[in-house]
Amino acid sequence: MRALVVTNMYPTAARPALGRFVQDQMEALRRIDGIEVELFAFPPGMRSYPRAARELRRRFRGERFDVIHAHFGLTAWPALALRGAPHVVTFHGTDLAHPRSGRLSRAVVPLVTLAATVSATLAELIPGAGVRRRVAVLPCGVDLGRFRPLPRRAARERFGLDPDGRYLLFPASPARPEKRVDRAREVAGEATLLSLDDVPPDEVPLWVNAANAVVIPSEREGLGLAVLEALACDVPVVSTPVGIAPQVLEGVAGTLCAPFDRDAWSAALAPHLAAADPRVAGRARADLFSADRMARRVAIAWAALAGQAEGPVGAPAYTPRLGAAEAGNAAPTDR
Repeated sequence: MRALVVTNMYPTAARPALGRFVQDQMEALRRIDGIEVELFAFPPGMRSYPRAARELRRRFRGERFDVIHAHFGLTAWPALALRGAPHVVTFHGTDLAHPRSGRLSRAVVPLVTLAATVSATLAELIPGAGVRRRVAVLPCGVDLGRFRPLPRRAARERFGLDPDGRYLLFPASPARPEKRVDRAREVAGEATLLSLDDVPPDEVPLWVNAANAVVIPSEREGLGLAVLEALACDVPVVSTPVGIAPQVLEGVAGTLCAPFDRDAWSAALAPHLAAADPRVAGRARADLFSADRMARRVAIAWAALAGQAEGPVGAPAYTPRLGAAEAGNAAPTDR
């Protein structure tokens, strides 16, 4: 099977963190026997879309693909410049939630063969999902090779942190209002709040392991990959019930998934801040959503689409609740 992935979320030398999760999925797909994946990546920005459509036609004129898969809703529009294969689009969050780009993203849904989202809750933003329209749930997944338990003391020494300090990690840029750093600061109290702002992707696992716990007080998440990254490192995590958090945190002792409440969150974090090396048994749960497992879900969807340019397709579908055992802004930055 030969696939073309079209995206404006992909790492560059200037922005190495942009779309690292898409790169992880690409690499996982290429590890599957019988799948050949070509990549067409272009910069974010409204002016880039017409140029991308022209370049796609120029570069791939006469090429044959079994499926064309766009990551990020607006990216599906230039991808339509290529015909002759079923089209898939994966929505990541902001592309559906943003007032302006959300309308443009949803408008492309009737024109593609299969719409997909990175979580079941996000699928609810597509009109008729699971009722009038089949929507696949195709997360990118967590790279378990990068995200794994590492010695906390060594991670702290790497960044010059106090080996015996109390640290919470806010795994996003404080500049993103929907991530709600104000809430994280409320529960941090006397602990030091760390954040991931322009952090090189290969250093993120060290920051996760350096923290006593990860706090995710977001108003919304497409998938909520940071939850999976914390669990893959066996690091405690507290999160609002957004994205995939309600499913993956259910039953994992030492974690909390609940609406933000300063007192309740502070109480949940207190034992982790008091412990020298707090850990939870989270890696087995994260493994259910590994990049390799999620790539196999994509491969299943692609195989079902091959030769079916129109009409219903067999694919991992949206359901009102995606259990862990089943797992499977205008700028493209959702994780």
